[in-house]
Amino acid sequence: MAFSLNKVMLIGNLGQDAETRFTTNNLSVTSFSIATSNSYKGKDGNWVNETTWHNVVSFNIPDFYKESLKKGKKFYVEGRIQKRDYTDKEGIKRYVTEIISEKLIPLEGRESGGENYSSQYEKPGGFTQTDSDSSAAQDDDLPF
Repeated sequence: MAFSLNKVMLIGNLGQDAETRFTTNNLSVTSFSIATSNSYKGKDGNWVNETTWHNVVSFNIPDFYKESLKKGKKFYVEGRIQKRDYTDKEGIKRYVTEIISEKLIPLEGRESGGENYSSQYEKPGGFTQTDSDSSAAQDDDLPF
């Protein structure tokens, strides 16, 4: 078997409050978007700010973390990239690229207006997601 690595680390701000749904297997699926920024000098010599939006999906995170995932909050997200497709209600095949989070760390303390968290959320069992977790979410056809 060849060696491979699929790892993503992001620091950014949430674009909207997180949404949580439940699959038929009672698996909690929380989704949100996070914005990262990149700055570079354009051809005219002026700085250009570029924002990239990332769709993030988290499985079975604790309720207190769901409540802290609010628009504008800064978080560190660690996980892996997953690409999938689904057919929408009009019968059109859609493609989605998302980050499957395995670690979430709030980066705002009380001094910056956020709540103070002394811990982080890391998916139990390390940085692996079982095939049953992934297939259960896909079986419900949850387009985020």
